[in-house]
Amino acid sequence: MKYFKSQMKQLVKENKELQVRLKELMDEHELEKNFALKALYHSEVAAGGKYQEAYRALDLPKG
Repeated sequence: MKYFKSQMKQLVKENKELQVRLKELMDEHELEKNFALKALYHSEVAAGGKYQEAYRALDLPKG
């Protein structure tokens, strides 16, 4: 599965728990939002994470 920033932003926008987790990552590791989004993707989506199906279900243009 490939990382798409637009899909990840949409997933976070639709999920309060991910919004909180994103803010925690940004604060705890002093990351910019784009880097924190990618870290969140790898921890919660990529390797069979809790939000993998929700991420796949998003039908956003790829590219």
